Amino acid sequence: MTSTRKTAVIAGVFYFITHVASIAALVLYDPVLKDAGYVLGAGADTRVLLGAILEGIVVLAIVGTAVTLFPVVKKYREGAALGYAGLRVLEAAVIVVGIVSLLAVVTLRRDPEGADASALVVAGKALVAVHDWTFLMGPNFVLGTSTTLLAYVMYASGLVPRFIGVLGLVGGPLVFGSAIAVMFDMYEQVSVLGAATAVPVFAWELSLAGWLVVKGFKPVRTVAAGRVRLGV
Repeated sequence: MTSTRKTAVIAGVFYFITHVASIAALVLYDPVLKDAGYVLGAGADTRVLLGAILEGIVVLAIVGTAVTLFPVVKKYREGAALGYAGLRVLEAAVIVVGIVSLLAVVTLRRDPEGADASALVVAGKALVAVHDWTFLMGPNFVLGTSTTLLAYVMYASGLVPRFIGVLGLVGGPLVFGSAIAVMFDMYEQVSVLGAATAVPVFAWELSLAGWLVVKGFKPVRTVAAGRVRLGV
């Protein structure tokens, strides 16, 4: 197995990990996200903590995609490669803020330090709201931009089949636009419409991951042609 083939497999696996772990984390977070009085009740701290661990794995996998893909993508467009890597790291950092906010809710429930019930509820709601905004900013605004960058290079260079690049070029702007709609309260992020707008970017990442694991990048001889198509 060549180094490029290994890189493709590792990047694909990282993509799969981000999807599986992020979905599982969202399910585990359900009690703290939906119960306004979580800090006053018996709580489900173990679930929340497991969710935080899984999201931590998501963060590492996101950074992993940036690190593994950078050496390949920079051969075609170094600026786009830097932009993609930087945006993926930014997405990971935003997610970390969301993780910390929910862990703070667990701390409030365990150790209220004499605060009255109403104050605890307000603080808990505020921390959950922080998580909700990070969930919008990271996996929507930032992800939409990084997806568009990477999909452009993949499409123009021919590193993967064109239809995969098209999915990213459609999905990136769409999920970015959906984030704007959610911001202006046109619909909920976790809703049927919100999920529908995320389908193309979801399909992009899964198809890209699957292709990288099964087939890998196209032969290195396409690099020169890719540079011509990209105008570099």
